[in-house]
Amino acid sequence: MTHISKVPTSITDRNDLLAQLSENCNANSEQQWDVIVIGGGIVGAGILQEATRRGLKSLLIEQKDFAWGTSSRSSKMVHGGLRYIAQGDVKLTKHSLQERERLFKEAPGLINRMGYYFIIRQKQFPGRFVMSTLLNIYDWLAGIKDHRFLSVRDTINKFPTLRTEKLKGACYYTDTVVDDSRLVMRVIHESVQAGAQVINYTKAKTLLKDPKTEQVIGVVITDTSSDVTTAQASEITIKSSVVINATGAWADMLRSEVIDEKRVRPLRGSHIVVDQERLFVDACLTILHPEDQRPVFIYPWEGVTVIGTTDLDHHESLDNEATISTIEIDYLLQAVNQNFPDNPLTVKDIVSTWSGVRPVIASDKDFSKHASKERRDHAVWANNALITASGGKLTTFRLTAIEAIDAALPWLTLKQPNQNYSDNVFTNQSFEQIFNHKRYISPDDKLWLERLIGRYGNNAALLLEQGTEEEQRTIAKTKFCLAECRWAIRHEAVIHLDDLLLRRTRLGLLLKNGAAELFAPLSIIFLQELGWETKKWRDEVTRYNAIWQQYYSLPKTVKNTE
Repeated sequence: MTHISKVPTSITDRNDLLAQLSENCNANSEQQWDVIVIGGGIVGAGILQEATRRGLKSLLIEQKDFAWGTSSRSSKMVHGGLRYIAQGDVKLTKHSLQERERLFKEAPGLINRMGYYFIIRQKQFPGRFVMSTLLNIYDWLAGIKDHRFLSVRDTINKFPTLRTEKLKGACYYTDTVVDDSRLVMRVIHESVQAGAQVINYTKAKTLLKDPKTEQVIGVVITDTSSDVTTAQASEITIKSSVVINATGAWADMLRSEVIDEKRVRPLRGSHIVVDQERLFVDACLTILHPEDQRPVFIYPWEGVTVIGTTDLDHHESLDNEATISTIEIDYLLQAVNQNFPDNPLTVKDIVSTWSGVRPVIASDKDFSKHASKERRDHAVWANNALITASGGKLTTFRLTAIEAIDAALPWLTLKQPNQNYSDNVFTNQSFEQIFNHKRYISPDDKLWLERLIGRYGNNAALLLEQGTEEEQRTIAKTKFCLAECRWAIRHEAVIHLDDLLLRRTRLGLLLKNGAAELFAPLSIIFLQELGWETKKWRDEVTRYNAIWQQYYSLPKTVKNTE
């Protein structure tokens, strides 16, 4: 039997990497990168992987934390986009479904199949006939067949507390669900293992240009990890053949340095989280909102029930985290309570919230088209060796990455990049190779270990070995454990407490009060792994609580009325 390496895949210490970059800058070194990727979300991670597997010397920089933006705040669905067929965008749906099936096969335990039930009521559009037609096309494009119609009786048996008025049944089909932030980290780890370098809390302050040709030849960066302001932080100049702008909703800001054009329309989508004891579902329920007939999802995720999403123009500063509004909370509660009226939810039932800003490519210059009717295609632009990739869906990040690297080829010094590589996103060994399966004999144990493989790949066994037996126990009603926390702190560039609780794990979204119950054991782990003394720990707790209260809890106007 082949055994995995005992050397874990770790992200390089950022201080060491910054020192190396600064040393090269101060020495006026001619050393340069082939590709610098700006943006640590799923698109940036995918581009980094594609560049690295083609043999390009690649660096990714992120001004906040990896997956800090849209890629930790999505609806957690790797899906085809059924509504895009109805909008006539069959190509997008086909590509999305193909990528969905690829990711599901390559990373089970991270990306999991989930049943969807679209509720049909009298005088509703779409009804059973239209939905059945769409689902026939949907399954045909995906190469599977798993949809069917449920009678009223079967629908009520599945969802006993669902309102029965005008109920005609439900259309069933499947899509997949994911931990979006862990997806980003898996792709980043794949890239690092192949030789890429990554660094978080590092801002691209400005592009570096050739004074004669105006061609982009690098970027000026600053460290944003401490309390030092960007203006005060020292600057480091790094050179590259190509800079790729993968900053999502922020894309126009960087692109404006080479061309005066606005193409990205920031749209906010918000979600609320409630305990499963208050509203239990074991599959995704799709309902139409009574106000505007938009689809709203009610679905299980990581041991809680999630309700979302909204679709609004986001006018607030992108420098701040997006936050749910009172109007959005009312909107989502109205949708769920109309369908489950016997025991209505209130704001007191909300455990947490999250809001993300989608980078949608605007179909017109004045953004006049209704937000929900905008297409979800991605776009790639090439301007003087600045490649910008934005828009698109979480599901199709690999396709966006391929197109972005192809667009960069004219500026690359390496004219014949490696073409002899696998197009798999993930590299995994078998369960038996990663774990001593005789040690884990129950089916529940194996499912949990498969979950770890999905999130950490070949590092899964090493993760457990580096944690204590007590740390391997799952936390509350989640599937997370403190061994994952220790691993992330040691190997995944955790700089702040919120990096750990909101992105490397999702415990801050799943447990009440932002997982404050874990502060005591975590303080010990941070001391052991990063040397955080009492003052540093208290400062981080204060910082985290402020972030959680403002951006992942209820708006102050709602709290004041409880």
